[in-house]
Amino acid sequence: MGDSTPADQYLDAAIGLLQRVRAEEAESVAAAGSLLADTVASGGRLFAFGAGHSSLAAQDVVYRAGGLALMNLLVVPGVVGVDVMPATLGSALERVDGLAAAVLDSSPLRAGDALVIISLSGRNALPVEMALGARALGVRVIGVTSVAYATETSSRHSSGTYLKDHCDVVLDSKIAVGDAELTHDSVPAPFAPASTVVTSALLQAVMATAAVALADRGIEPPLLRSGNVDGGHDWNSRILEQYGARIFYRH
Repeated sequence: MGDSTPADQYLDAAIGLLQRVRAEEAESVAAAGSLLADTVASGGRLFAFGAGHSSLAAQDVVYRAGGLALMNLLVVPGVVGVDVMPATLGSALERVDGLAAAVLDSSPLRAGDALVIISLSGRNALPVEMALGARALGVRVIGVTSVAYATETSSRHSSGTYLKDHCDVVLDSKIAVGDAELTHDSVPAPFAPASTVVTSALLQAVMATAAVALADRGIEPPLLRSGNVDGGHDWNSRILEQYGARIFYRH
């Protein structure tokens, strides 16, 4: 790449992926935004789930200034980040059959709700079972995944299927298998993952779509404001009060 630095190369790779997502996933983003707007308008609740580093994109849309107040995190103990000890346990839990069913049974999810499931590979038991179980409850599912994994890896679920096979809308992050954008002659492994950048951008594009879709229907989108701007706390108190029955991260 000539004289470009590793930082340049990484940012160029991320920009390239974002441009691909913008060009190729526009219809899916619009459909996902409409699905969330439909859910809000009909009194449903919104949830997001991701395991391991995929949880970062889920957390990015929960209790977020500029975001929809109704987006709740669906928590699976031990897989919502890298704080579980040892960190490798989180990866192992994603492969455990039956864990998703236990989580759904004890969650507030019900028919008419919407669940965003984020899984880069989409191949592990947890996200596949989560999508299957949620849809069986009458929950609509948006899957955010790299579709390439379904053609280049084997499923770890007994059905042989992937997250993408059990969704109402699929958002393809276009991330290459292995999630490492750069190589270098003197570096023994590929490096520089871009999945968090791209997945978070995809989901924020969906949230923006949903907010405007609600406004277009004459419904004020339940947005949170920064507590660091004047009037932000009062605004948020009103929103949290108004929609308290559909918000699960406060109690």
